[in-house]
Amino acid sequence: MAEQDRQNLPKAGHAKATRKQDMQRQEEQLTGLAGKRPGVGTIGKSLPEHEHRSVSVHRQAIRDVLFPLLTPPRVERIPLMQAMGRGLAETIHAPTNLPPFTNSQMDGYAVRSRDTGDGQGGLRVAAPIPAGAVPAPLAGGTAAPIMTGALIPDGADAVVPVERAEPNHFPPPGLDVTVRLPEIAAGTYIRSAGSDIATGECALSAGTVLGPRQLGLLAALGITEVVVNQKLTVLLATTGDEVLEPGEKLALGKIFDANNTLLQSSMLQAGLNVIRAGIVKDEPGALSKLLRSHTAHVDLIVTSGGVSAGAYEPVRQAMIDHDVEFSHVAIQPGGPQGVGTFEGIPVLAFPGNPVSCFVSFEMFLRPLLSEMFAAPTPRLSFRAPLSHPLTSPPKKHQVRRGVLSADGTIRLEGGEGSHLLGALARSNVLVHIPEGISELAKGSEVEVWAV
Repeated sequence: MAEQDRQNLPKAGHAKATRKQDMQRQEEQLTGLAGKRPGVGTIGKSLPEHEHRSVSVHRQAIRDVLFPLLTPPRVERIPLMQAMGRGLAETIHAPTNLPPFTNSQMDGYAVRSRDTGDGQGGLRVAAPIPAGAVPAPLAGGTAAPIMTGALIPDGADAVVPVERAEPNHFPPPGLDVTVRLPEIAAGTYIRSAGSDIATGECALSAGTVLGPRQLGLLAALGITEVVVNQKLTVLLATTGDEVLEPGEKLALGKIFDANNTLLQSSMLQAGLNVIRAGIVKDEPGALSKLLRSHTAHVDLIVTSGGVSAGAYEPVRQAMIDHDVEFSHVAIQPGGPQGVGTFEGIPVLAFPGNPVSCFVSFEMFLRPLLSEMFAAPTPRLSFRAPLSHPLTSPPKKHQVRRGVLSADGTIRLEGGEGSHLLGALARSNVLVHIPEGISELAKGSEVEVWAV
């Protein structure tokens, strides 16, 4: 997301607690069908054209085919600096206190608090305590110059900032001088050992996605390696006689392939290894041969295009003898969908229009990667008011592209068309209009996902 888009996002308090809660709430409120667990179906089965599968039911079907990938757990131990964006496979408990010792929060004087105040005379200045040194115990009636982060000496229970001392600067080392200090309470400007995280406490839970902040914490605890979930490997294939690789000569009736790039970049962002098979012509036999050549070394197959009810639908035709079900999901865009297995490998078949393809990934695969495999970049979900009215097909869950404006309102970007890549590129949110709603007035709150 661009920096200007990030600045327009709402404060964190508006976000939902967890991505999984978002999905559960959406499935329950928008469809009322959460908890139903359909099977993938019989070999080559297609639902009747007049039957639409709900968003939650289709997501559950995908969850079901992905579930076997969880067992046995596939994990690996890697160096800390290779773990950026990876999901922790094991909970990490602190092997040491953080901070590891009681230290000074300020540059100042380490003192016994009872020795300070107006009724006390000047305190004799003891030897300075730099960071990293192990000081001698502090004698009564003395004050030791101490640097930020330095070990508090035995006997001291507070630190007076140097700017509050008289004089308000440290004397040169070795001089026999005194300093006057204001009264200060015990514990002031002292960071106790374990006050951040104590030895044995949970530092990071299994499933945490490791970013710079989490890696910094682990480094501070002295940890150099972590056990993470192995990345899933996905085979990505786009179909279509009309589709060309970007850079090829564009002939009349042909289009450049956007889906492979759109999906591959989304998958990389979500922590997958991607094998890009390129463009497969509308020949079911060629597609079947391609898929078979990769089944030994991929965890998941994702295709785009060839899933509708037309005469040239190679994905449907290639799956005729496999346990893959094709259906029309009650969503716009992205209605035609396929889910099942090809020779034991989970298969997700997305429609061919680019926006439909993107919405399919965001609605069905990315949330499950985050929920099930601790994949990075789950989408921030929140509610915001519309800047204008809208209409929506009442029998479908519509996903519109929009812009979160600086005033916190949502403006729809582009129309409903599933080919409008320009509008998608200009958007920074996906706008959800649930089934059962045909229109919303200006100011109505809608659920949006930041993209």
